[in-house]
Amino acid sequence: MAAASPVGGSTAADLVTLADIRDAQQRLTGVVVPTPLVPCPWAPGPGSLLVKPESLQVIGAFKIRGAYNMIAGLSPEERARGLVASSSGNHAQAVAYAAREFAAHATIVIPDVAAPHKVAATKALGADVVLVPQAERDVAVTRLAAEHGYVHVPPYDHAAIIAGQGTVGAEIAAARPDVDLVLVPVSGGGLLSGVATAVKAAHPGARVVGVEPELAADAAESFRSGRRVVWEPSATRRTIADGLRTTSVGVLPWEHIRAYVDDIVTVTDEQIMAAMHALAVQANIVAEPSGAAAVAAYLFARDQLPDAGPANDAGTTVAVVSGGNVSPELLSQILADPQYTSLTSG
Repeated sequence: MAAASPVGGSTAADLVTLADIRDAQQRLTGVVVPTPLVPCPWAPGPGSLLVKPESLQVIGAFKIRGAYNMIAGLSPEERARGLVASSSGNHAQAVAYAAREFAAHATIVIPDVAAPHKVAATKALGADVVLVPQAERDVAVTRLAAEHGYVHVPPYDHAAIIAGQGTVGAEIAAARPDVDLVLVPVSGGGLLSGVATAVKAAHPGARVVGVEPELAADAAESFRSGRRVVWEPSATRRTIADGLRTTSVGVLPWEHIRAYVDDIVTVTDEQIMAAMHALAVQANIVAEPSGAAAVAAYLFARDQLPDAGPANDAGTTVAVVSGGNVSPELLSQILADPQYTSLTSG
């Protein structure tokens, strides 16, 4: 299922800094919502859980932070060449939205197995969409960039993307200096990298842990083995968390993960769906499967998490709800399923 590959092309000297994240905050002022930390008194203790609902962003997910930060940093001449990106949905919408704000043309390569509502949302933002088989997405981006001169806006493996996503961590650190543990969904690693960089810079004693599905656990395997591991697309596409189906973490995110992340844990798809139910019923927060993964870890995988707080006290945990772009059909199915009611009825 997995094949290990050595890390290359990136060193510790290339790591994003807190200053880079502060610069990104300036670019994103008035563009992104500084999302609140919502208390979850219904979540079991010890300790307390706060969730950061990035579902409140204009495109329904955190991805706008990184995409806008990178595109804002391009020259007018670069933006005039047009932009190209590959995404299963949320990064696609982020690039399309940012491109529209800068009056730039965007072409988005989307796997043909992507959620239809995310494809439709990308088109509605004015981007051209090219549907390809999952295994051809990277090849298609490279070809389009070469043929048309488009600037590639990668979903995670770029310093400006990581810095933009790191503004999530900067907001957490500023709002809760007492934070003990931060749980972050991990796919390509851009969000986890940026959050860990910001949180560790402000509060070195805080723990930062990535969360991913058991069915797409390439990052967890990488963390255990000490080197990047690549899974086959046929393996990762089994998970319901479509935003976490990336087959490996990026090269630059991997360096940040090695430097700043304390652990990466896994949750089942059933636990993810139960967390979606809990967030909707108990917190009035709509989360897509990928967005609910961190909350699932707090609710159902506590034995995997590090002891973050004082003795006999789990301390303060923040779970990042990375997005809320779930199809109405899936959400209604989960809310109507009686197996989750007992988990969320208090």
